[in-house]
Amino acid sequence: MDRNWENIDAVETHGDKVSGAWVFRGTRVPVAALFENLRDGATVEQFLEWFPGVSRKDVESVLNHEVSLFTKSDVA
Repeated sequence: MDRNWENIDAVETHGDKVSGAWVFRGTRVPVAALFENLRDGATVEQFLEWFPGVSRKDVESVLNHEVSLFTKSDVA
């Protein structure tokens, strides 16, 4: 499944930043950290408290992108 992260303004990747991992724009917080924390039972509110450089808008953008991918794959 192609994530097409480059189409999301909320995230960025740079080879010299966090080993090239996708991070929330303007931070060093990996996008993977969001999903790992949610998987482990954290709420979005907790994630935002733990990573104050990340905005709610950016988290919602990432989550909405993922939902749209699953919605598209469910239709196909």
